[in-house]
Amino acid sequence: MKHKKIKIYTDGGARGNPGPAGVGVVVYDEKDNIIDTKSEYIGEATNNQAEYRAVIVAMELIIKYEVDEINFFLDSELVVKQLNREYKVKNKGLAPLFVKIYNNMFKYKKVTFTHIRREFNKEADKLANIAMDNAKLL
Repeated sequence: MKHKKIKIYTDGGARGNPGPAGVGVVVYDEKDNIIDTKSEYIGEATNNQAEYRAVIVAMELIIKYEVDEINFFLDSELVVKQLNREYKVKNKGLAPLFVKIYNNMFKYKKVTFTHIRREFNKEADKLANIAMDNAKLL
């Protein structure tokens, strides 16, 4: 399925930091219709690692779509500023995640990362929490 532009809201969280972690992804088409979602437990991670992993999970999720432009929306200011190359990635645990995302960006004509307030990321947050809740059942 071809989509010129999509919007992706992602969230990642860890209980304990580090602790059991999950990610949530919500993908919208050009008309703001939800076209895909993902809730995934990712094992032990820090909050920042989970935020990065949410973007990676989103990029893996949308492979099945033909996409030209992606607009990501995250409530992690640190991760957004690092992905926009405003901040350096000094943490050795985050560096390989940054590189993976950076290399994947070249598959698209345009990729943006925008920081949003937590209250505007409720759906992705809900999916990340579902993933962490379900981890208790494993």
